Amino acid sequence: MPGGRISTHVLFDLDGVLLDTERLYTAATQSVVARFGKTFTWAIKRDAMGRDAKVSARIILERLDVPLSPEAFLIERNAVLTGLFADCQAMVGAEAFVRQLRAEGIPMAVATSSDRDFYAMKVRPHAWFELFDAVVCGDDPRVSAKKPAPDIFLVAARELGVEPGRCLVFEDSLAGVEAARAAGMRVVAIPDPAAGAEHYTSAHQVIQDWAEASAKLSGLLALVER
Repeated sequence: MPGGRISTHVLFDLDGVLLDTERLYTAATQSVVARFGKTFTWAIKRDAMGRDAKVSARIILERLDVPLSPEAFLIERNAVLTGLFADCQAMVGAEAFVRQLRAEGIPMAVATSSDRDFYAMKVRPHAWFELFDAVVCGDDPRVSAKKPAPDIFLVAARELGVEPGRCLVFEDSLAGVEAARAAGMRVVAIPDPAAGAEHYTSAHQVIQDWAEASAKLSGLLALVER
């Protein structure tokens, strides 16, 4: 892939990127592990987030030595999340950035590990999600493997009718950054400050927020492969 090729399409992760839901996942997880006297820290979350739900659960349970199966943990945690998702807020500046891309005619897709039912719950209060040209969820049968595998981003590119090398991805998880790179795409990390930007060295660029993304849009679209 030519190093100087301009990105023409943009793909977004959902949780922690477009919607401020990672705090809800943290709260729900803590509510489960607290029964065992454990604390869910960012050091654990950073390694678990963005992955297949069962893989993520296994990481959490093993690191905290919680005597639950991944299946039992997810049932309990998801029951809490269902109530919390009624109050999903957008990340500051996310809607404005998406509208900026739409005004400039840049095709966009959401590529989230969340199942379609959870996705629908999260975005229900946010009509601006209608601006996306495609949405690919983790339970899509075309997604054989979850992040850090590249499948979900490759499916999203096909949905947009574009080759992967023309896509720019916005991600907040290490698994998502790895997945985007494996797909042959350029990736911009926009991590939670608590996650530690120094851990995202494999991203093509790390930014703090959507205001920075908006100000640097032309430069981000021109990022070169490395």
